[in-house]
Amino acid sequence: MNASSPSAVPGMRRNMVTICAMTATIMQALDTTIANVALPYMQGTLSASQDQINWVLTSYIVAAAIMTAPVGWIANRFGRKRIFIICSAGFTIASVMCGLAQDITQMVLFRLLQGVFGAALVPLSQAVMLDSYALHERAKAMSIWGMGVMMGPIMGPSLGAWLTETYSWHWVFFVNLPFGAFTVLGLAVFMDETKQDHNLRFDWFGFGALAIAIGSLQLALDRGEQLGWLESNEILVEFIVSAVGFYYFFAHSLTTDRPFIQFSLFKDRNFLGGCVFMTVMGLVLYSTMALSSPYLQNVVGYPIITAGLLLATRGAGTFVAMMLVGRLMRYIEARTLIISGLSLTAASLFQMTGWTDMTQAKEIIIVSVIQGFGFGLVFVPLSTVAFLTLPGNLRTDGTSMLTLFRNVASSVGISIVIAQLTEGGRRIYSKLSEQINPFNHALQMPDVAGMMNLNSDAGRALADRMVAAQSQIIAFSHDYQLVMVFILVSIPLAIMIGSTKAALRKQSAPSDHAAVME
Repeated sequence: MNASSPSAVPGMRRNMVTICAMTATIMQALDTTIANVALPYMQGTLSASQDQINWVLTSYIVAAAIMTAPVGWIANRFGRKRIFIICSAGFTIASVMCGLAQDITQMVLFRLLQGVFGAALVPLSQAVMLDSYALHERAKAMSIWGMGVMMGPIMGPSLGAWLTETYSWHWVFFVNLPFGAFTVLGLAVFMDETKQDHNLRFDWFGFGALAIAIGSLQLALDRGEQLGWLESNEILVEFIVSAVGFYYFFAHSLTTDRPFIQFSLFKDRNFLGGCVFMTVMGLVLYSTMALSSPYLQNVVGYPIITAGLLLATRGAGTFVAMMLVGRLMRYIEARTLIISGLSLTAASLFQMTGWTDMTQAKEIIIVSVIQGFGFGLVFVPLSTVAFLTLPGNLRTDGTSMLTLFRNVASSVGISIVIAQLTEGGRRIYSKLSEQINPFNHALQMPDVAGMMNLNSDAGRALADRMVAAQSQIIAFSHDYQLVMVFILVSIPLAIMIGSTKAALRKQSAPSDHAAVME
């Protein structure tokens, strides 16, 4: 392995490093979604307006997006262990300060710091897991790591609801304290430091241009629905600034000797394919989660904790797939597993297009488990194959890029489906409302007229509620169709991923294992 990366770690030390890396991953993944359900409670306590309280989410998302990109350079320059410990400690302290915040200004500031320190946790934990396990155990390592990453969007909302209703919104943040302290102590004791390259030069212009581009894009995506998208001057300006930032970033990167991003990463076919499908996964996973919880609460009428428990069955399917897929990768090509997982996910979305306000919990559980199993079949092979042939000295840069692609894609996906849901719901409501009039023969039938008399206020109110409910159901169905079509269109791109079965089986041979350990 490359000198900058430690050899596979044996025995108890590896187990402890794994636990610490997973704890950091779960903390960050949960905090991406756990605070969402607590916003109404925070709004009252902090005396904040609706626009102000939304910055609790926006500040975290934007800070994390900007600071994900330089994680590779920072870890290579100052040492992965040192940065991992600093970021874990900073994230934990910022979490506690969020819980202690007395006003909205303090809350937004501490959430911003939480995003700054939290940005490094997922890419560093993935790099640590990859380096702690021998090559033939990489699929196993990514199975373990993937469970932590997937736990955030799946368990975050229900855990946040339980903590908020059982204790208070402050515990959404305080819950990180014991786990963060354990992570910092464990990393300090058991993790080895990587080689530091003191000759690395930081590309300030490249970082600045990319930070402006990504930050502006995230602001536009996060606030677009609230402000009316392109009808808002703020959103227009943010999109323009983002485009200009990307232009200067690429123009500068292609003409400088030491660009901010190691473009040699993308010369690796497997890593490039991994980035493409990680973008697909980010868009599909988070957009589906963004739709599922509101659907179960607003359309079917489940309480938030019940809805969270139903959605948690998706996590059960994911965990089962992740436990199996590590072994399957020795005998089945990664691209075959990825295609199978995407196909299962598309099939589950097809079933969801037929959901109504009368859909039973049994069907929701079955579809969620199938969908979760599909996610697991994609995520582990994807995380493994992306680094299969990538040089060790590029691994930390690679994990930060992969995380960045996933995060930006998730924001884009959520923005698209929520915009489609809102605008589609209005459009469908308008069309259905046109049919609610005394001249509609269907409404003149005795059974219907007896239940819904349009000549009375109560009858018109009932008709309006029914139209609104059906508009929501149809709009959700259209969104599920949109995500399903996106998955089906992306499946042929699996050709980008090279053959992995032979490579993994070869790497499992004792002689190769010994060579790697040297």
